[in-house]
Amino acid sequence: MYLKKEIPFGNTTLSIETGKMAKQAAGSVVMRAGDTMLLATVTSGVEPRLGDFMPLTVDFVSKMYAVGKIPGGYFKRETKPPESDVLIARLTDRPIRPLFPDGYSYETQIVVTVLSVGDENVYESLSIIGSSAALMFSHIPFQGPVAGAKVGRIDGKYILNPTLEQFEESDIDITVAASLEAIVMVEGEAREVQEEVIVEALAFAHEALKPACQLQIEMMKELNIKKMDSFEVLEYDENLIQDAKRFATEPLIKATLIKTKAERYNTYYQIKKDTVAYMAEKHPDVDFSGEVEKALEEIKRELIRGRIIHEDLRIDGRNTKQIRQITSEVRLLPRVHGSALFTRGETQGLVTVTLGAPRDLQRTETIDGDIETSFMLHYNFPPYSVGEAKPLRSPGRREIGHGNLALRGLKHVIPAYDKFPYTIRVVSEILESNGSSSMATVCGSTLALMDAGVPILKPVAGIAMGLIENGTDYYVLSDILGDEDHLGDMDFKVVGTKDGITSLQMDIKVKGLPEGVLSQALQQAKEGRVHILNEMAKAIAEPNKELSPFSPRFSELMVNPDKLGVLIGPSGKNIKKIIEETKADIEIKDSGSVRIFAPNLKSCQLAEQRVLDSVLELELNQIYEGTVSAIREIGAIIQLPGNNSALLHISEIAYERVNKVEDYLKVGDVIQVKLIQQRDGKNSVSLKALLPVPEGVSIEKEEKRFSKDDSKKDYDSKKDYDSKKGNGKPFNRKPR
Repeated sequence: MYLKKEIPFGNTTLSIETGKMAKQAAGSVVMRAGDTMLLATVTSGVEPRLGDFMPLTVDFVSKMYAVGKIPGGYFKRETKPPESDVLIARLTDRPIRPLFPDGYSYETQIVVTVLSVGDENVYESLSIIGSSAALMFSHIPFQGPVAGAKVGRIDGKYILNPTLEQFEESDIDITVAASLEAIVMVEGEAREVQEEVIVEALAFAHEALKPACQLQIEMMKELNIKKMDSFEVLEYDENLIQDAKRFATEPLIKATLIKTKAERYNTYYQIKKDTVAYMAEKHPDVDFSGEVEKALEEIKRELIRGRIIHEDLRIDGRNTKQIRQITSEVRLLPRVHGSALFTRGETQGLVTVTLGAPRDLQRTETIDGDIETSFMLHYNFPPYSVGEAKPLRSPGRREIGHGNLALRGLKHVIPAYDKFPYTIRVVSEILESNGSSSMATVCGSTLALMDAGVPILKPVAGIAMGLIENGTDYYVLSDILGDEDHLGDMDFKVVGTKDGITSLQMDIKVKGLPEGVLSQALQQAKEGRVHILNEMAKAIAEPNKELSPFSPRFSELMVNPDKLGVLIGPSGKNIKKIIEETKADIEIKDSGSVRIFAPNLKSCQLAEQRVLDSVLELELNQIYEGTVSAIREIGAIIQLPGNNSALLHISEIAYERVNKVEDYLKVGDVIQVKLIQQRDGKNSVSLKALLPVPEGVSIEKEEKRFSKDDSKKDYDSKKDYDSKKGNGKPFNRKPR
């Protein structure tokens, strides 16, 4: 059945159309806002997978035809998805995944394809709404709908789905997903805004998203969608579960109080083995593996959550507001431009900073145009960080997402490129993980950037907040552990300076979250963030004034624009020679700006000197260092700074008579000479003017000769000389 409906949506109109494209999918919709169109499809397997795991895959696909371009590269075909597609896929996945019913384990795939790109900045919005609508219009059981949108704020006014130009003026850029009842997912960045701004933005977004949710419900009713009446669910024997609980409860009470993660998990494993052995002896003819797993998880959940609710006591002995012990160290890697080791409890990140030249900019071809990035942050999560042995693979979606969250929290304190024109790459290697490794990345990155001498505007820290719901009571946890994330009801990461929030990410597992609880979580996060910043300052409080001696160097010189041709030389000969000899990158602008990017300080200083020498304007009676480039019968040709050359006449080599220039000079000699004459663009220098005057030679005569005013020319040319002499004969000079 074909159906299309539309509603106002921010500054545009949102339409949902189904029954026209991709009709063999279980559910498909075409989403449109302005000229931007996306196709969202969902399909599912016919047989369930064993276990409680929900095998959901979400892919976001953008191709260049949507913007009327042919991809670059040799093959002219899209291959690996850009990180922007991965990030939108994650934003789509996170609010949808928790809304499948317990026990549903059919292979499910959502594919969102960009069909057309307009001026509207609505990819995330259409992807979330389209995926929800495709599920709503399919036979798949889905406890939706949800809708999503971006929120900005300009001059205190909140805007739904601002354009890219509006985001330039906005102090927040937040993507929000919500059901009719509550906010379910948040991710975004801000320019040091206060906590109440975030609370207001989420409330604004929730109200704005309700019509999109309601539209999906109305269309589902009109389409008369038939959902799965039932689906195969793994059945558990409650008697077996209770039997396993009776055996395992006492040992788990002690195990859940073990503070060290590795020891605690080893104890969990031993309890599981003992429980399995007990059940095998008591129920030899029954497969009880599922019951044991379920029993142990339920016991841990009840114990850990119960202690927090009734005793204000967490696994590692902290109360709800305490932060784990923090230690920081900088400059621990000798040849790295900047490095830091940040440890918070059992979570540890080794972060490095590398500075590069403009050629190191990251250039990405996207449907929004070609993007150049001068600040990169890469997050790696090797298996040894959690004590596992697994094959190393290329970065996964989780690593890309965590790295992006940290980057968004830091990018607003990175100095402007025109003030610090280095390409900056930050790499975080997570060495240990027990919760909140992305926030350790933020803290370690701040320390490493300051160690590298990057003049960040302010230090930044991050903290992960958790939540335990007990009916109408809520318990907010600061700096959560991995188990508290797994067994809790919220994962809320907040990044910022002492003065405000710079990025945040929130996933909520409960149906609704009162506004007062959200405000409490943000305020508690601020207190924790300030504490962490104070601890970080013990290692380094402000950026180093000097870069590492192994860092590349940047320098900018202003030269006379009229001399740029001399600097570049014929066919670029001179500038190429400077680049080759100094190993520096040199960027020349018509304004006379000369930017030098060199691999080290020595190379930078040498390049600076070579540039200055190339554009140097010689001054009469000044002393210069030059190189003998050629020997002639009448003297030597001296190469001077600034691509200038001069004749050192044979008579100016020494006070005594010089018969052969070769007796005094050879090609390649570096000598100091004095500029004694400039005529018709030609220079004459003297070597003997710098030598002691021999006895018997008139000093007054020599000084007069060397200080002669060359601005007055007796003769304009050889021809004028001959005509004034009146003999019309060539000018002949007798040898001295």
